[in-house]
Amino acid sequence: MPNDPVTDAAALIERSERVVVLTGAGISTDSGIPDFRGPQGVWTMNPMAERQSSIHHYLADPQIRQQSWQVKLAASEHQPRPNAGHQAIVDLERRGKLHTLITQNVDGLHRDAGTDPDRIVEIHGTMRDYMCMSCADRGPIGEVLDRVRAGDLDPACSTCGGVLKSATISFGQGLVADDMLRSERAALDCDLMLAVGSTLSVYPVAGVVPIARNSGAAVVIVNGQPTDMDYLADVVIRDSISTVLPRIVR
Repeated sequence: MPNDPVTDAAALIERSERVVVLTGAGISTDSGIPDFRGPQGVWTMNPMAERQSSIHHYLADPQIRQQSWQVKLAASEHQPRPNAGHQAIVDLERRGKLHTLITQNVDGLHRDAGTDPDRIVEIHGTMRDYMCMSCADRGPIGEVLDRVRAGDLDPACSTCGGVLKSATISFGQGLVADDMLRSERAALDCDLMLAVGSTLSVYPVAGVVPIARNSGAAVVIVNGQPTDMDYLADVVIRDSISTVLPRIVR
């Protein structure tokens, strides 16, 4: 009989001591947050949303900024909750096996689930803060959303008048160098790379998977769709993340 990939992945975790987890949008879909590139993804269904994710369009076009703030305002009315996939990573940490959690997500759900913030690298930033593109002022995004709710459709920085945006990394922005360095070092040090809910097509962060592989780590990929790096994996599982990840981890 063929091997069961869930059993095989669980066995690899059992033997591992330093697991690095890389999560993408797919881990949050069961919390009601759509992914980007899937059949019902944000960019698949609404190409304008991809323009809102480009720093060049965002800075140049006030209309795109206004649309972006309205989307964030609407989203703030429905706070998502962590699902069983997020909780499974907390369980991995409780077992003493989680080395580092690198997340491409900006939703903050890993923190809400209870993962130690010191173990999390939010490689694409966080939507829970705002930042000024001119003076780097930063604070809770709710302060800006209150201004939008009151009728300020394109709020400017109250310190310097610069453009405000969520403290996320948009396309065209560079990653925080220290975050990328920390991620690469974790990949070099791990004995298992567990990639969850990512197409592994966004660089440079996707590069941590071959770094881990080339350093001798096992690789497990859990995703609903094929990824660009399935060929590197010891085990590939295509299933509901919130269903299968707890089975793998526990």
